[in-house]
Amino acid sequence: MQPPRERLVVTGRAGWMGMGRGAGRSALGFWPTLAFLLCSFPAATSPCKILKCNSEFWSATAGGHAPASDDAPEFCAALRTYALCTRRTARTCRGDLAYHSAVHGIEDLMSQHNCSKDGPTSQPRLRTLPPPGDSQERSDSPEICHYEKSFHKHSAAPNYTHCGLFGDPHLRTFTDRFQTCKVQGAWPLIDNNYLNVQVTNTPVLPGSAATATSKLTIIFKNFQECVDQKVYQAEMDELPAAFADGSKNGGDKHGANSLRITEKVSGQHVEIQAKYIGTTIVVRQVGRYLTFAVRMPEEVVNAVEDRDSQGLYLCLRGCPLNQQIDFPAFHGPQAASPAPAAPDTFPYETAVAKCKERLPVEDLYYQACVFDLLTTGDVNFTLAAYYALEDVKMLHSNKDKLHLYERTRESPGRAATAGLSPAPRLLPGSLLFLGLLPGFLEALAA
Repeated sequence: MQPPRERLVVTGRAGWMGMGRGAGRSALGFWPTLAFLLCSFPAATSPCKILKCNSEFWSATAGGHAPASDDAPEFCAALRTYALCTRRTARTCRGDLAYHSAVHGIEDLMSQHNCSKDGPTSQPRLRTLPPPGDSQERSDSPEICHYEKSFHKHSAAPNYTHCGLFGDPHLRTFTDRFQTCKVQGAWPLIDNNYLNVQVTNTPVLPGSAATATSKLTIIFKNFQECVDQKVYQAEMDELPAAFADGSKNGGDKHGANSLRITEKVSGQHVEIQAKYIGTTIVVRQVGRYLTFAVRMPEEVVNAVEDRDSQGLYLCLRGCPLNQQIDFPAFHGPQAASPAPAAPDTFPYETAVAKCKERLPVEDLYYQACVFDLLTTGDVNFTLAAYYALEDVKMLHSNKDKLHLYERTRESPGRAATAGLSPAPRLLPGSLLFLGLLPGFLEALAA
């Protein structure tokens, strides 16, 4: 028997990446601190735009390479632009640790490079991207950075699973459970050895029980010689076509192109391919809100340190019972939703007609569409259900399970163990928290 495929998780590197030579101790840990904050504290949608400032500065300095001496004026102009961006968002960033860390780091760098606070600023410069033909991995890229090629050497073809979240919000788990949930605030969708996905859901209308996804954060963890740690964050009316550092691939490692982000429709549809873990992620903005869909191998789904502790990993275990909405299927005008209706909701017959236009099969996606129109009055939720089903058609490995007809209301623990085969092994965990903690504490103490 061939030995099982080894996978190791590499911890994050300390240091303020891309900030020039000789960054002082007060600047160390800035980017890891930012990633830590994104993972741990996105409890509500914030108007603070510090991530936008960070991304623009990264792009303006060509991905963070240290400038040569004759580039000092350009680097100083980029720093002044960075400082101006932080000042513009200062009011909305009060109390934001990433913001205060950035401000402190800018002051430190301006001092190191002898930059004056007064002077010209610069427009962000987009990084030079490889030609379209370079979108695949390099031919000499390590085999470990292509999941399927590496996997097939030791066992049968991987079994892929799907999870999706859309609308008010409706969850389809990796085990094909379909639930409608409240889950207001920040909730983890995925939390395993390779990546973290967290969503924030906010009320559609003031005082309404109807919520929808307004913010999404994805952290791809360092992995061997394939990718550096990368953070992707989307919010309402801001669906970036790049990671938070301005890059579109996995960094500077040999297999960096095994992680790539592609903009399918500007401001509406982004796709992230993580070939080193056999994973595809689709993020959309439909109307004001976000949808999420993922295709992931079972081995990656099961790659958690302690399976019993993953109680709030929604894609694996489903929503907690007290967060699940148990409403009847819509068989007539008398069928009511448990959520209070919005003032301008559609009559039942109109909601049914609009959903039928996009979703002719009366499955759970059709029912979710009708429910959302009755509770929100927002016709864009029709498209959210439609695109969620389209993503299932693209990502789900079992074409016989595209349409679901029975809702699932059960305890999260049972949902997690019902459909997935046991993990072939528990993979070594990422020391994300421990790897970032020194830089985090250093940034706070500075």
